[in-house]
Amino acid sequence: MTHTRGMSVDVHTPDGVADAYLTCPDDGAAHPGVLVIQDGFGLRPSLRALADRIAAHGYTVLLPNAYYRHGRAPVIELPDLIDPVQRPEIFQQLFPMIRELTPDVLRSDVGAYLAWLAASPQVTEGKVGVTGYCMGARLAVVSAAMFPDRIAAVAGFHGGPLVTDTPDSPHLTVGNITAELYFAHAGDDHHMTPEHIAQFDKALDAAGVRHRTEVYEGAQHGYTQADTAAYDSEASERHYRELLALFDRTLIR
Repeated sequence: MTHTRGMSVDVHTPDGVADAYLTCPDDGAAHPGVLVIQDGFGLRPSLRALADRIAAHGYTVLLPNAYYRHGRAPVIELPDLIDPVQRPEIFQQLFPMIRELTPDVLRSDVGAYLAWLAASPQVTEGKVGVTGYCMGARLAVVSAAMFPDRIAAVAGFHGGPLVTDTPDSPHLTVGNITAELYFAHAGDDHHMTPEHIAQFDKALDAAGVRHRTEVYEGAQHGYTQADTAAYDSEASERHYRELLALFDRTLIR
């Protein structure tokens, strides 16, 4: 596996400075850009390791702290093994910050992240790939709709909610998307029921968005996250195979 070089960077946004993790192959060359959008638990060692693995395949990966308005990561203290069933107070701390990530905030932040990648000498010219986890998958869809000229591919894993009854539901935004999408839903996930998945796919079909949807049967919501009780090593390895295949066929090297 290619050796990678990771570092902390600061990304200036209209609302302040977002701390982020940048990782890329340690070869001195420029590589296609990838934006990783965190899950609800935030920027932490396991997500840095995930970003390193993507980078080792030949990408320059930016992983921002979505909660930077509340401080640098880690914004809240997390146990070594995250089990929200045993520690419900974790979500009590996180939900207010999650709710702050409105479409207007997302447009401002993602616009800054994409501009940072475009200006980096470590990133090749051309569109970038985006991958998101849990809430990050939802944010990735909306980002692709906001920046169709900058995003070539989007992957979402155990994402949700992608279909809601609100006017800003992600499935209502997909008409602007030009990227290719891959979504892998957890078989055990109340955030995305079979009905939600069918409705999301119907919206993508109607918009003519290139996409593939799979359900990882037996996997729980959060199956990619190695520091959580939901982690599923087999499903996580499958996610890496599909994610890297998507980027390999859509991002210009």
